[in-house]
Order: sequence, then C-alpha cells, then structure tokens
Amino acid sequence: MTNKNKCFVGFDTSNYTTSIAVADENGKIIANLKAPLPVKDGERGLRQSDAVFAHVKNLPSLTDELSEVIADLTPVAVGVSVTPRRAEGSYMPCFLCGISAAHSFSAGRSIPIIEASHQHGHIMAAAYSSGCSDKLLSQKFLAFHVSGGTTEALLVTPNESGTDFDIELVGETMDINAGQAIDRVGVMMGLSFPCGRELEALAREYQGKPYRPKITVRDGRCGLSGVENIAAKLYAEKNDKSEVAAFVFDFICRTLCEMTSQILDKYGRLPVLFAGGVMSNKLMRSEISSRFEAYFAEPEFSADNAAGVALLARLKASEED
Repeated sequence: MTNKNKCFVGFDTSNYTTSIAVADENGKIIANLKAPLPVKDGERGLRQSDAVFAHVKNLPSLTDELSEVIADLTPVAVGVSVTPRRAEGSYMPCFLCGISAAHSFSAGRSIPIIEASHQHGHIMAAAYSSGCSDKLLSQKFLAFHVSGGTTEALLVTPNESGTDFDIELVGETMDINAGQAIDRVGVMMGLSFPCGRELEALAREYQGKPYRPKITVRDGRCGLSGVENIAAKLYAEKNDKSEVAAFVFDFICRTLCEMTSQILDKYGRLPVLFAGGVMSNKLMRSEISSRFEAYFAEPEFSADNAAGVALLARLKASEED
C-alpha cells in the first residue's frame, strides 16, 4: 500500500444532514457526500425520532456512493461525530446512527475509529475550506459556530502538534439560535424550511435601509428572541418579504459584529473563523470582513458535513503512527 492509496473516512449524522466524507493522505477532501433530512412543509425542524429514522433511510445510498469513491483507495481510519460538543452531558440520539455506521465500516476493515464532536468537525471543516488551516491551527483563534442548533463564539487553542484543539465557550445566545430566528421568520412568510437561501435572495431584492432596532449583546452573550416578533410586526405592517428579510440579516449581522468586538476586546486581536449554515450568507460575510480579520468556510463546508471529521481522523491517525 502506497501513501497515495490511503484515505480517511468521516461520518456525521446531525439533526439536519446525513454526511460521509473522504480525505486523502495529503489532507484533501475528495468526497463530501450529503443527504438532507426531510422536513414537512410548514414545520421548523425535526424531532430526534424522525431524524434517526431519516438517517437510517439515507445511510444505505450514501454508503453505496462511498464504496464507489474508495474503490481504488485503502481506508486506514474512520472518524465519527459522537456528540454535539466535547462536554459532559452533550448528547443527541441522531449521532448514534453515525456511530453505528462507523463501527460497521471499521469492523469490516479492522481499522481504528477516531471519535470527534460535531462542533470540532465544524471548526476543522471551516478552517480547511477557508484556505488558511495551517495558519489558524498554529495559533489561538476565535471561532463562531452559527446555525439552527448553535450560536456560539469559541476560543480555539490548538495543541503543539496541530492535530487537535481545545475549545472554550466565550460567547453564546441567551435564547434562540440565529438559524432558528431565520427559519421561524421564513416559515412565517411561507418559505420552505430551511429558509436561509430563500430569505437571502429576498434580502438582496430590498433597496432601502433596513429597520434597525437596538440589539442585545452583553459580555459576548446575545439575545435573538425578539427577531421573530419584530419581523412578524414588520410583515403585518408592510407586507414586504424583502424588507423583512433584510431586517433579519442586518439584525443578526450587527449582533455577531458586536459579539466579536466585545470578545476581541477581552482576548486580544485574534483571527476570527466563521462556520455553520448561517455563515453561508454572503451579505453578512461582506460586512464582517470589512471589520475583522475574518475567515469563512465555503458554503459546502459551512453547513453540516463530515469533512472536518475525516480530516480530524487523518490528523489523529498520523499522530498515532
């Protein structure tokens, strides 16, 4: 077996997407396979029982695709997301689907399983797709994970070898998550869940200045629960979906910028990495980039994916060789 034949596989079964990824020996993602979990029209998310059932249905076809990808390769380690975060009590049943698939994959090949958190996978995938992973993983940096399930600011401290990192929570939402706010407003206006892409398209159509009520950020902690009520009132008064969409993204963007400013005031001028599905939004990226040393995941690697888990498996396996 030559080095070019080696590969590293990752499984991630979040509450929104079934994901399998493959990294080669050089740390390049050569496959990023994903299948979204179906959400019924008018609903704003999935119960864990429904998510588990959807993963069970998605995994056979994705693993068939995986078999084609690795037909001429030799997997040497498999990574899997086992918890939402690397913290005591962090647990979601949907990750059991990925664990089961990874164990089956490992047992058939007698290769090691490397466990990771979903959060670590997000950060690793974002660093990879930012094009600056070597720079970021050689120093402390601030990482935002902004999605339907998480709105957090994390102080990331890589270990000396750059094969792992510690995470300290330094900012978070005090109520709902940014992605929840976006989806709730979108569903309220009749958009399909998840609503981020449609809502961004509407926001781009708006030509005026967005409505700018006061935001709530204290010591890096934010409040977003008012977004839905303000948006509903604005929609009832103006009946303009584009104006409401522009308001939502402007409110969330200003909130994230203020969180970043407060945290950097405390910890110093650090590079800032943004990950999570919400950060696929190009309107917010432009504003944030103008104010901070900011790095972003590409959309393919910003939403839920298993690429970061595969990359972590590669680093961990290399460390143990």
